[in-house]
Amino acid sequence: MEREELRAWLRLVLTPHVGPVTARVLLRSLGSPQAVWEAGPQAWARLVSAREAAALAQIPSELEAQCAATLAWLAAAPAAPDGEGGHHLLTLADPRYPSRLLDVANPPLLLFAQGRLSLLQAPSVAVVGSRHPTAQGADNAHAFARALSEAGVTVISGLARGVDAAAHEGALVGAALRGATLAPGSTIAVVGTGLDQVYPKGHGPLLRRIAEHGLVLGEFLLGTGPLPSNFPKRNRLVAALSQGTLVVEAAVQSGSLITARLALEMGREVLAIPGSIHSPQSRGCHALIRQGAKLVETAHDVLEELHLQADGASITPAQRELALAEEADATPTDPVLAAMGYDPVSQEALSARTGWGPAELGARLLELELMGQVARLPGQLFQRVAAA
Repeated sequence: MEREELRAWLRLVLTPHVGPVTARVLLRSLGSPQAVWEAGPQAWARLVSAREAAALAQIPSELEAQCAATLAWLAAAPAAPDGEGGHHLLTLADPRYPSRLLDVANPPLLLFAQGRLSLLQAPSVAVVGSRHPTAQGADNAHAFARALSEAGVTVISGLARGVDAAAHEGALVGAALRGATLAPGSTIAVVGTGLDQVYPKGHGPLLRRIAEHGLVLGEFLLGTGPLPSNFPKRNRLVAALSQGTLVVEAAVQSGSLITARLALEMGREVLAIPGSIHSPQSRGCHALIRQGAKLVETAHDVLEELHLQADGASITPAQRELALAEEADATPTDPVLAAMGYDPVSQEALSARTGWGPAELGARLLELELMGQVARLPGQLFQRVAAA
């Protein structure tokens, strides 16, 4: 992108009181950002309010610095001719701009991207949920995302802690199992900061892997930090880019339910994984199911509901493994696992159910925890972890 074109787009974005809606009015009437600025105050006054026209007449103080920073960022990792890799800046007028975002009432004028742009055109599912999932919830997010990615479906999430991170990790595993010759698969991380920022701080390694094997996407200018108001905006892009939204675990006040609501408003499908009636992290999913969301138990359920098919077969090996594991889990042979069920339970309650003494039961619980079949929860509780 040439400097003057970039400068024109950035000036639109940076001008106060001129949001995406007003910017689109100007662009529809005048054609391009350069034409907007060439038109001048008389043309602006005919199209927008007096306050907005006055703001357009002022050059934002940070414009030149932001223009220089963006050009440097683009030059630091030039995009390959096929769009697979490197840094990209997509404008609303760019033919590569994802058409699904046009379902948003105020689509961003600019999208910063790093990685594989082709994933924006691939079949996709958003996987969202709690930042503080149960052990089972995190495993479900990883397993579903892995199976979907291996089936050729791109998994979209918001790079938050908890379910988001587990979904990104699982999708990367699925893409690796699928192989480079069977693109797309993989994952898209939609971030609530500038792409030169890392948030959460501990997700730097994950972010770099997604940029290498998937796509990192955001609408915020370089240097933008993790402002609370940014994350609902991020969530609307997660919902819009996906053909459906899968909620893995969510409390009744979870931000994931906002993403689900946005998806419904855009005509997308909403799916939810049921959980324990005793778990606060399952109540949001149960509320969605009562309101009409599709109850799903396997990744194959997701594919069927969204009318997607795995390449070459109706179900992939990862999906078969997940289904077989769930069938095997239905009839556990270990007496402690059988007594535990899937709800959080105390050691005292397990002792009463099994008749085992504290020492014997404690030793077995430790063995099961080391084997990855049981998770230790806060409050001296234990929960069985389904195979994934």
